[in-house]
Amino acid sequence: MVGQDTLHLADVNPEYEQLLQAMGGKAPDLGAFPDVYTLRAFLVEAKKNMTATIGKPEGVKEEDVQVPMRDGAKITVRVYRPEKPPSEGSPLIVMFHGGGFVLGGLENEELNCRLFCERLGFVALNVDYRLAPEHVFPTPVNDCWDALKWAAAHASELNADPLKGFIVGGISAGGNMAAVCGHLARDEKLSPPLTGLFLSIPALLPKEAVPEKYRSKYLSLEQNKDAAILSEKAIDLFMSNYKPDPASPLWVPFLWPTGHAHLPPTFFQICGQDPLRDEGLLFEEVLREECGVKTKLDVYPGLPHSFWSLFPSMEVSRRYVEDTVRGVGWLLEQGKGR
Repeated sequence: MVGQDTLHLADVNPEYEQLLQAMGGKAPDLGAFPDVYTLRAFLVEAKKNMTATIGKPEGVKEEDVQVPMRDGAKITVRVYRPEKPPSEGSPLIVMFHGGGFVLGGLENEELNCRLFCERLGFVALNVDYRLAPEHVFPTPVNDCWDALKWAAAHASELNADPLKGFIVGGISAGGNMAAVCGHLARDEKLSPPLTGLFLSIPALLPKEAVPEKYRSKYLSLEQNKDAAILSEKAIDLFMSNYKPDPASPLWVPFLWPTGHAHLPPTFFQICGQDPLRDEGLLFEEVLREECGVKTKLDVYPGLPHSFWSLFPSMEVSRRYVEDTVRGVGWLLEQGKGR
């Protein structure tokens, strides 16, 4: 159930509360930074610290390739391959980082991509899509879709076999674009087809687009408007730079015109103190109950959006990293039956 029954998910996690007290009671709010350029430098250092704290998996080769986009530009896609690939072939995963459509880069998903290679045998693609405000909507999401289509067309050259598993995933803004790409892949009959979606703390349904029947369940934006890391002020900063079209499904995948039936199995990660909490919980409920889509849901009560990135030393952050590998492994298993 979503709504009043989930308000308790914002009750602070005890380990996080102890960390806050040690920090003087206040965690960073991305909305308090003066501009996106200052934020970019902050996020790069935070992601490097996260990878260093948790430890970078070995046994992985990486290579940067330049991938052409529909407008003639090229973007960097970092390809991670296991040094000792599975004898039966490597599945393929394409990852889109978070950062409010204005922040982030290849540092963001380095840890996940390396873990997917080392633990699960994937060939992993880390997509450095273009960012707003230099490239406003829909350029970032178009880049992600173009990169996913390129991956499908060039899988054999990447030493990947999508028939062993083909997953698209993303964190936060990247989760929004992964959800969009999941629908596009279904509607445009991407070949080989996707076998799984990984949506971590995704942005799926902005407040101005919430249908009447869901409004009583859409409470987290107000409840967590002053939350750490992603506050309502931070969301407003990101949106003022991204400039999405409120009527476009490329921005609001929750309201996709052709519905959500026949999407592949989907793995969700949701944070209790996140303004985006309820749109993620609602989407999981709709997929599972109304569309018959297999889902796996991991919830982190009492923790803010992307807590593991800024507080990687917490035990719950290390658990999140392990949960991520397990959840993508679950998608891999589900895909074997498709």
